Amino acid sequence: MTKVAIIGASGYAGAQLAQLIQTAPQFTLHSLFVSAASADLGKPLAQLYPHLHGIIDLPLIGIDEQQISALGDKVDAVCLATEHAVSAAMVPQLLAAGVVVFDLSGAFRFADAAVFPKFYHFEHPSPQLLNDAVYGLPEWHADAIATAQLVAVPGCYPTASLLALKPLKQAGLIAAHCRPVINAVSGVSGAGRKATLANAFCQVSLSPYGVLNHRHQPEIESQLGQQVVFTPHLGAFKRGILATITVELVEHADAEQIAAAYHCYDCSDKVQLLPQGQWPKVDDVALSDRCLLAYGYQPERQLLVVAAAIDNLMKGAASQALQCMIMRFAKEEQA
Repeated sequence: MTKVAIIGASGYAGAQLAQLIQTAPQFTLHSLFVSAASADLGKPLAQLYPHLHGIIDLPLIGIDEQQISALGDKVDAVCLATEHAVSAAMVPQLLAAGVVVFDLSGAFRFADAAVFPKFYHFEHPSPQLLNDAVYGLPEWHADAIATAQLVAVPGCYPTASLLALKPLKQAGLIAAHCRPVINAVSGVSGAGRKATLANAFCQVSLSPYGVLNHRHQPEIESQLGQQVVFTPHLGAFKRGILATITVELVEHADAEQIAAAYHCYDCSDKVQLLPQGQWPKVDDVALSDRCLLAYGYQPERQLLVVAAAIDNLMKGAASQALQCMIMRFAKEEQA
């Protein structure tokens, strides 16, 4: 059975991932780590998240270099639910220890190291590893994930946006001059457990943020191979993302070609296309590992509007990481 440790287990995504791993039959949740300076150090995870009482009784251990080096003898995989710069520093040590790493931060989602100072505000300490990381969008990179030592789990907004747009791009249906316009709304849990006044629930209404400079825009563009206009919004709900995307199609596109493009998800149990006329809501995906898609087409203007709904902590983080883990260790489990 595959043994897994989580570093950054006290945050929303880390705790959600711990719960998923604990209940997944092919994995054993071995240990949970937090920063050595964390106020949660030594507490059982269930003390922070009471719904985990009787499910996860593991304590939160302080992580240091000695603990990292020792993990190679104790576990098969490590999941990082840490800050971007923290993940960037830890990954080389973890790979040297011989474990498979699933990084939920943005530290290894780009091949180009120049992205990090501009959008993440640090110089990447290990640019030589960037090309080794596999982008963990399972519906599109399953073969690479199955043999990876380092999986960069996608961001929540990019997951929704790419699942909506990649079928069109793959089919050559997006007009070359088009910059798809992505308006996406996330619940407040997307800001993490360490809330500030700006994202405290009582302060939130519905507002855009990170306009024209959000770090998920270059992530979407690098994986889509096309420029986009991405505007995230913060909404007054706990969890979920709804992305509504407007795309101009090539002149020869028609309804049959669009439908054929989305047939790529016919065998997926995670990504589902709703019947024409139905549109997804965040309540439809909250606490689930699914992405619900729907689209509307206006042939006289060659415009398509695609909507994608996911749970930002599940398909946008924890359940996507688990999906990658299952793909990565499937052959070993069968051996």
